[in-house]
Amino acid sequence: MPAGIVVGVDTGNISEQPTFTVTEDACDDRRVITVPSVDAMLSELGQRLRRWPQAAAVCDDVLRAVDPGAPAFRGVITESLAYSTLQSGQEFARWLAERGPARMPAIPDPVVARRDGNTLRIKFNRPSRHNAFSTDARAALLEALDVARYDTSVDEVVLSGNGPSFCSGGDLAEFGTFSDPATAHLARTRYSPALVLDALTARLGSACRAEVHGQVLGSGLEMAAFCGRVVAAHDSVFGLPELSLGLIPGAGGTVSITRRIGRWRTAYLVLSGNTIDPETALAWGLVDAVG
Repeated sequence: MPAGIVVGVDTGNISEQPTFTVTEDACDDRRVITVPSVDAMLSELGQRLRRWPQAAAVCDDVLRAVDPGAPAFRGVITESLAYSTLQSGQEFARWLAERGPARMPAIPDPVVARRDGNTLRIKFNRPSRHNAFSTDARAALLEALDVARYDTSVDEVVLSGNGPSFCSGGDLAEFGTFSDPATAHLARTRYSPALVLDALTARLGSACRAEVHGQVLGSGLEMAAFCGRVVAAHDSVFGLPELSLGLIPGAGGTVSITRRIGRWRTAYLVLSGNTIDPETALAWGLVDAVG
């Protein structure tokens, strides 16, 4: 395993120092993940970390550096700088080469918004791609969120998605299209829906709400977690698949998800690549209700 990645096995003396701890027994401690087989988990994790050692080590560094109690902007900056570093790395380059050339489909109205009285309803609207998040979707989402940010008569914001999924994460066809990592960093941090959602939650609390279903992955999960309340449908699937691209979460997830479930379980989601169901998400505090 990469230097710095330490996975503990629960022997009754749980420490904060490991990246996370695994056990086969039920455990409510947020530093601990219950798995069907500790041996199988360690074997699978070892294979993943040997394939993506740089991204894994950077993930652990960022999660330890980010203070979930501090203003979100600081954590988003730290995350984005690390993300840009990995965009220049060999693991992301390998993924791009394996993916090969890709073409972004032109999909009109990637986000739609409607105001009902003082409620602003915003929906991702790329259903044919499970609402994969793209640059044009980010711009449209920011435009919609700005209505609530600048008009204080809006006292409720509801974020959801059309089609089979809430949001399946970044659109993989678009990855690698920025001219350089510095430009990508500035785009992520100066035009960040996550930071606007964080500000709206600070003002509205649980009235800034995400209603999620289907695939709730990557940037989709990261943005939803900034909302004051997350309600999950029974078909929801949650995960952070970025490691398999040689990257880490890049839409504020090291802040938003860590705030909800702690750095240990966040690290588990990234490093293992495993997904969790709504019941587990509810037990961990990743969502606030299922139904």
